[in-house]
Order: sequence, then structure tokens, then C-alpha cells
Amino acid sequence: MSDISVVCSNLSFTWPDDTPVFQDLSFTVPTGRTGLVAPNGTGKSTMLKLIAGELRPAAGSVSIAGTLGYLPQSLPLTGDLTVAEVLGIAGIIRAIDAVESGDVDEKHFTTIGDDWDIEERSRAQLDRLGLDNLTLERVLNTLSGGQIISLGLAAQLLKRPDVLLLDEPTNNLDLDARTRLYDALEDFTGCLFLVSHDRALLDRMNRIAELDRGELRLYGGNFTAYEQAVQAEQEVAEKNVRNAEQELKREKRELQQARERADRRQSNAARNLKDAGLPRIFAGNMKRGAQEAAGKAGQMHASRVSEAKAKLDEAGRAVRSEQRISLDLPDTHVPAGRNLFLGEQLRVRLGDKEIFTEPGVNLSVRGPERIALTGPNGAGKSTLLRLLIGELSPHAGEITRADGRIAYLSQRLDLLDPDRTVAEHFADFAPQRSEAERMNLLARFLFRGQRAHLPVGVLSGGERLRATLACILCAEPAPHLLLLDEPTNNLDLVSVGQLEGALNSYQGAFIVVSHDERFLREIGVNRWLRLDGGQLAEAAAPAA
Repeated sequence: MSDISVVCSNLSFTWPDDTPVFQDLSFTVPTGRTGLVAPNGTGKSTMLKLIAGELRPAAGSVSIAGTLGYLPQSLPLTGDLTVAEVLGIAGIIRAIDAVESGDVDEKHFTTIGDDWDIEERSRAQLDRLGLDNLTLERVLNTLSGGQIISLGLAAQLLKRPDVLLLDEPTNNLDLDARTRLYDALEDFTGCLFLVSHDRALLDRMNRIAELDRGELRLYGGNFTAYEQAVQAEQEVAEKNVRNAEQELKREKRELQQARERADRRQSNAARNLKDAGLPRIFAGNMKRGAQEAAGKAGQMHASRVSEAKAKLDEAGRAVRSEQRISLDLPDTHVPAGRNLFLGEQLRVRLGDKEIFTEPGVNLSVRGPERIALTGPNGAGKSTLLRLLIGELSPHAGEITRADGRIAYLSQRLDLLDPDRTVAEHFADFAPQRSEAERMNLLARFLFRGQRAHLPVGVLSGGERLRATLACILCAEPAPHLLLLDEPTNNLDLVSVGQLEGALNSYQGAFIVVSHDERFLREIGVNRWLRLDGGQLAEAAAPAA
């Protein structure tokens, strides 16, 4: 196989409403593991669809070396399909069964080809991805979202593709399922090109492709190496800006000094000519000559100023806009040892299903604890958060809450009315603050100027998260216990960094449900709990 597996030449794509996505974009993807990163909305998923042939470019071409496998972010799977049908092996298995029953029709052998061992290979692939409990006859509507993602990956790997495209493959996967996916992709020997916000997965890549301002750049090494390279570039770019600013100041100063010298020379020359009593025509010629000389000098210095401005503009374009949240939230401070929540022998029933088994779940939260709540999909983590906030009541056990200063950030980010503006919501949550103070705080959450007066419904996912955080963390009274349910799902890496900044400014306790281990380390988690099999237990922090 060639070292170059994907070639995109002069690629252009525009949405039906004439919104451009790519314009004359060319790049190649070599064999090996490549992670594609960029802010949400820049066209990462669109790029994968163009490569996979699901979308047609307005101009340009896509070339792929070998066979293709593609796992989209939203799987187009209906609930009545069986596991075998999703894997694409149902017809082969039927043909094998027919041959083994004595039917030697040529069409069965054509269907089977070289796949006589397809059931064994399928079983091995399912087992490797943690789907060992699935039968080939099982239907999709009995599976969890995480199981469907893993099943979709198994289907693509069974094709033995030369090029494999994956769009956010770890979404909805618990830690165990993510680890199995990491291991499976480590052994893939073709060209892997994936979109992900999972930094642990990106750290297993051979290179990182960055889509930025209509161009795609490749950085050798994993995501950590990419971050270091970008940081080094930033330091050089910022130094170049400082140098360009100094040069522009110097050229402006020299231009001003040249003008002042010219004015003095003209004034002195006029006096000298008058005192010398020279003929008027001779004096006029000398005056014009002095003016022309001064004009040329002024033009030279003005040209240098323009060049310095151009250098500054060019240097400024190389500097990335850093949008970090940094603020002080003293009202969220919780003294060490203060009891915020105590639940004893809690049991919950949803319909006819019991989530927490006898003798029940015990949970205490004290002081500014930073708690990570982990466990497999379907274990009841979101249910436990709903118990803490009071959305659910236990059918057994006792709950003691502190002064009620508990805030809940759900996966759906549905706290704010989409028809009202960010500023209107913030005024409702913090009515005692002055308007100037509210605008200053919203600016700290990166809602500056007119951005604060946009309706929530037009915001991106990352912006909606920031708006919700602003309202929750600056509320009156401020929360002492914050509950977050998968807060990094569907966030780009910039937005995850903003969330980390906000949570590191928060001084109260929080419980966060997340499968993103690096995120949990970045926000200073100091207590780990695992919910599994209806029981909650203390757990050790995962190895870094």
C-alpha cells in the first residue's frame, strides 16, 4: 500500500444556503493514525463525509488508496436490525447454513467467498470490544448507545478496510469501552483518520491534523506534542508582534521627527532668504527645492510606517486568540468539613426497575470535595445526580441536604430559555448586581459587547455551556455543590479548556459524571466513586 492513503485536491464545498465550508483545500493523509482537531462548526464532520463520498464537493477531488470504512457520529441504525445485519454478515451466515444443510447452489458459494470463518471472526471482534454478551440475533432497540457505537466500530473493522474514518467514536462510551476501543485502534495497520475531542485517544495518534482558517496542517506526534508545538509557535508569534509594535513606534517617531526637521529647515530658509535680499524668483526656486526635499523624506518615512504596519498585521494573524475563562468566585467558597449532602441506604425504582440494590447507596459530600462519579453506561449515575438535586425521590433511605445551594448542569443544557438573551438570564440569576458588574462578569465568560445580548437559541454548544455556567456560578446565592452530567460531551477542545478554567475558579464542592480522565485530572478531582451493579463504592484514581 502507498504511504499516502487519502488525497484531497482543491476541495471546495458550500452548503445550499451559500455558506462556504472549504475553498480550494488540498491535503494528504498518510498511512498510520491521524487525529483531526478544530473548533466545532469548522467542518470536521463535513470533511469526513466528503472523503467517504456521502457528500459531493462543489469542486476538487478525493482519492482513496484501497477499501474504505466509515463510522459517522450519528449512526443511521433502526431498532429492528439484528447484530448480524449491522455487521453485514447476515447473508453470509444464511449461505453457510444453506450449504451445511446440503444446498450446493452456486449463489451460496459466491455469497460466502473466502468468509467461511466469518462467524468466528465476528465473535472475536465483538468480544474484543466488550460485546461478548451479544448474540448475532439480538436487535438494536435492546442495546445502549455505547453498545451501538462499539457495534458500529466492529462492523467497520470486520471489513478489514485500508482506510478507516471515525467521527467522535468515544462519544457515549464508558471508561472500559473506551479502553477497549483504544486497544483495537492501536492494532489497526492501515490509514486511520478520526475526529475526536477525546484527548486520551488523540494522545495515541501518530500525528495531529489541525483545520484552521481554511487550511489543514499536519503536526508530527500525538496531541500532547501538538499542544507543545502550538505553544512554541504562539511564543514566537507573540514575540514577533512585540517586535513589530516596537518597530512601528520607532518608524512613527522618526516620521514625526523628520516632519519637525523639515518644518524647521523651511522656516530657517525663509528667514535667511529674506535677510539675504535675493531676487524673488531665485528665492522661490530655493523654497520649492526645500519643500520637495522635505516631501521626499516624508514619503520615505511614511512608506516605512506603512511597511511596519503591514508587518504588525502579518505578525498578529499568526497569534491565536486565547479564550480562557479566569475569574474569582469567593461566594462559592465552602469551609472544610461542612456537610453538604448525606444520603443513607438510598434505593430508587424507575418503573419496575430497581436502580440501587439492597441495602442501598450511601453517599456523603463534605467541604470543597471534588468528586468524580464513574461507572459503566446504564449503572444509574445520572439517576444519582437527580436524587441529589431533588428531581427524584428515593423509595427507601434518608436524605439530608444543607442549605439547598445545589446547582445541576444536565447533559441537555436545557436550563436557559432559548428565546431569551444571555444578559436577561444573567440578570434573573444575579438581580442584586449592577448592570455594569453583570456585563463585566459576562465578559469574563467571554460574552463581550453584543454577544451578551444574543438569544440563547442561536449559541453554539460551547457558548451555551458558558452561558449556563455564568448563570449558575454567579447566582445569588452562589452554589456550594455543583452537579455536572457528562459536561464535555460534544464540546470542542477550546470549550473543554474554558470549562476547566471555570471549574478551577469555583471554590465549592462538585460531583461530575465523566469518562474523560484527562478532564477529571485537569479540574483537580480528589475523590473517586464508582457506581456498578447497584452499589456505590470508593475507587482509586486511575493511573495518569
